[in-house]
Amino acid sequence: MPKGEGKTIAQNKKAYHDYFIEDTYEAGIVLQGTEIKSIRAGRVNLKDSYARIHKGEVFLYNMHISPYDQGNRYNHDPLRTRKLLLHKREINKLIGETKEAGYALVPLKLYIKNGYAKLLIGLAKGKKKYDKREDLKRKEANREIERAFRERQKM
Repeated sequence: MPKGEGKTIAQNKKAYHDYFIEDTYEAGIVLQGTEIKSIRAGRVNLKDSYARIHKGEVFLYNMHISPYDQGNRYNHDPLRTRKLLLHKREINKLIGETKEAGYALVPLKLYIKNGYAKLLIGLAKGKKKYDKREDLKRKEANREIERAFRERQKM
């Protein structure tokens, strides 16, 4: 099964706008109690989240998992820091690559695979403003080409 396959729960579309994604890694997430039930219900937000490496382990910050409705006192802090599960060689590779200036670990997609919540994280390099404008121009040009092609096919 290729990376990123499974039932998609949440995506971080803004990451593709703000960063060049150079490599992706599939990571498991250490969850507590009712968090998986909220994830399965789709009550997750990846928008402002990011990952960092601390003492040889990868942690996810600011991923919002809403409290489970029937969780009452067993619910946890929605923005708590969560540990990501990666192989040691992947973590070592990420340590080397994130030491370079301008690189960050950005969550791209949260999905369920074989009953487990998985997070697709990307090794990302920040885009400058002119890069973003260039991408928008390229997308607009491609849309125009597609539109013209469809019009031509109708004739």
